[in-house]
Amino acid sequence: MICCTNATKKTIITVRLYILSCILGGTLLLSLSVDVAKMLVQAFVSSRLDYYNCLLIGITDGLMRRLQAVQNATARLITGTRRRDHITPILRQLHWLPDRQRIEFKLAMLVFKTLHDSAPQYLVDDCQLFTASGRRQLRSSDVKTCVIQRTRTCLGDRSFAVAGPRLWNSLSVGLRHVNLSIGQFRSALKTHICLTESGA
Repeated sequence: MICCTNATKKTIITVRLYILSCILGGTLLLSLSVDVAKMLVQAFVSSRLDYYNCLLIGITDGLMRRLQAVQNATARLITGTRRRDHITPILRQLHWLPDRQRIEFKLAMLVFKTLHDSAPQYLVDDCQLFTASGRRQLRSSDVKTCVIQRTRTCLGDRSFAVAGPRLWNSLSVGLRHVNLSIGQFRSALKTHICLTESGA
């Protein structure tokens, strides 16, 4: 068994922070192609932003702007664009969703997995379909509609048991179809979110 002392842990953290500062400082990115830089930033920065981002559903606009600023800075760093340039085309060029839509995308994917028994049981228990909950059969049995639990607090509204089914039920009927595979759903969901964001 390998035992790490506090000094070893601090050294590892210092080295990782140095590597990250080199990446974010632009010294390493100048010598890399856009695809490699995108992969490197995805591994070090975006994965940290994605960590627990389903918990961020329903956060205030001020906090969302701060989170979006990190993604914008990362996108500008990869592409080498100036701060004055509009960020939306840059995010589209990188095939990145803005953070609010990215959070909704991750949450919808998680609900899809729970409805197809590809998620842990405690999440599956939180997403009940109308037909599985003992309620009457809907006219369209090919479309999955979730039961939304009632809560009395804003914090309760942000829980997965409420926010997930609410987001799922707000998706178009074509996305909630029974016969979609996970790949088909992911592609259709991203297209839907991009069209919704652009106002089409």
